[in-house]
Amino acid sequence: QTGPVIDMPVPSSFNDITQDPSLENYIGWVWYEKEVLLPLRWLQDDLNSRVVLRFGSAHYYSIVWVNGVQVVEHEGGHLPFEADISNIVQGSPGIPCRITVALNNTLTPHTLPPGSIQYMSDKTRYPKNYFVQNIRFDFFNYAGIHRPVVLYTTPSVYIDDITVTTTSSESVAMVQYQVSVVGSTLYSLSLSLRDQEGKVVATGDGSAGELKVMNPNLWWPYLMHENPGYRYSLEVKMQAQADGVLLEDVYTLPVGIRTVHVTSTQFLINGRPFYFHGVNKHEDADVSLDWPLVVKDFNLLRWLGANSLRTSHYPYAEEIMDLCDAYGIVVIDECPAVGIKMPESFGNKSLQHHLVVMEELIRRDKNRPSVVMWSVANEPASELPPAAYYFKTVIAHTKALDPSRPVTFVTDANYALDRGAPYVDVICVNSYFSWYHDPGHLEVIPLQLTTQFENWYKTYQKPIIQSEYGADSVPGLHSDPPLMFSEEYQKAMLREYHSVFDKKRKEYVIGELIWNFADFMTNQGTTRVLGNKKGIFTRQRQPKSAAFVLRERYWKIANESSCLPPIIKSHSLFL
Repeated sequence: QTGPVIDMPVPSSFNDITQDPSLENYIGWVWYEKEVLLPLRWLQDDLNSRVVLRFGSAHYYSIVWVNGVQVVEHEGGHLPFEADISNIVQGSPGIPCRITVALNNTLTPHTLPPGSIQYMSDKTRYPKNYFVQNIRFDFFNYAGIHRPVVLYTTPSVYIDDITVTTTSSESVAMVQYQVSVVGSTLYSLSLSLRDQEGKVVATGDGSAGELKVMNPNLWWPYLMHENPGYRYSLEVKMQAQADGVLLEDVYTLPVGIRTVHVTSTQFLINGRPFYFHGVNKHEDADVSLDWPLVVKDFNLLRWLGANSLRTSHYPYAEEIMDLCDAYGIVVIDECPAVGIKMPESFGNKSLQHHLVVMEELIRRDKNRPSVVMWSVANEPASELPPAAYYFKTVIAHTKALDPSRPVTFVTDANYALDRGAPYVDVICVNSYFSWYHDPGHLEVIPLQLTTQFENWYKTYQKPIIQSEYGADSVPGLHSDPPLMFSEEYQKAMLREYHSVFDKKRKEYVIGELIWNFADFMTNQGTTRVLGNKKGIFTRQRQPKSAAFVLRERYWKIANESSCLPPIIKSHSLFL
């Protein structure tokens, strides 16, 4: 027996696909099922190959069966998981492979992001068993199988993981590698690094070592170099003997050669000061996220002159990250730890899950040159006493997994009370002066923002990014003098913030990320008119007045800091 059965595209969020309001706000279990016919050559009783089922992500808790046999459970959205299903499907040619997924989007105090279920017991006001999902974050909790699901094969002895780090000087770079092989201890590995013309520039062998690259092309951010996002191709070839058969597995990994270093006042990429002038985004659109919209967004980013983004407030799709690598868009890679507000969300159960999430995120994104910093949370209640141990532990674990990148979390706590800030490498602070504080009073911004920066720097002597700032504007709503929710007020607020940024970026402010790139959906509420309207673009990706203010500013900053003014100017003409 099942409930109603409807067609559901994958990948997508199930909330917006139908006209059923109960599905829009549904909390609980949903079931997906699909039958596929696998190629005959996959299904022979072949002990020398394996068949793998991979999910790019599913939100939030997943249980997967193949032909009625449970193959994997996974907690958490936004990150991939997979299962070896060889024993179930091999030896059964011609029989459809039935994939069944049970998915639950309920959030609890111990999930990431956290939430709570509240039962309404007043029978005079609510039906029997009525409950709501409470969340402490300001975006819609979309659910479903959000990323592609694929079946693939490997030999029984296979390349399981590759880790690459790079160092460089002007004339030589070193590419350090570690390769993990599963299925046998008897194997050989050979590696070749090719440039974009296909020429082999370095070779190596064995499971660990380093490749020497002479006169390397470095991976540079967008607008810092005439050829941003340069990547080599590292081909890793494994050969092994199994039952007298030669097995071969080949994996090609894009590799960008770049270094990251943080001082007390600067963020250095390849030894040069880097200033983040970018955006916060959401994976959000009218009817789920699609790939044409992703490419449109990157064209808008480059038109804007944005050189960076933060994956607020969860890891983004791998296809989005691929484009960041290719276009030179610098990424602060954030895990889904948003809305950690309740004391019970700082306990050991939450902490253990948070550590696992960081392991999954780093395993997925560690080789991406665009990722220059990990963010372990957004706006937690970091003034609570348990936050000190919690963030000390999460950040130490993150650095142990990846010593090559700085680590931060994004705070909106008071500088004097924040118990997690001592452990970060870069201070990322959110503030909404004249919006959530002193609403309508643009005149308070210069004093309050200047004081914010000076207090944080005096306390920690660490570089600071303004990781969020902004104002809602309803497109087409105009007011002069500027009033809240008008396009003019959004522009005026940005300009007040920018005047302070321009003073402080000469000292220790290393970046500014607008909230938000585009309008996005939230839970319904009395301050949300079909979602959050802080985008500089509408949800349909049309520019508001603020987009032109930001574009003028970002191109001006890029031209000031670039060693290549003619190239930057030519970029600005055709974008």
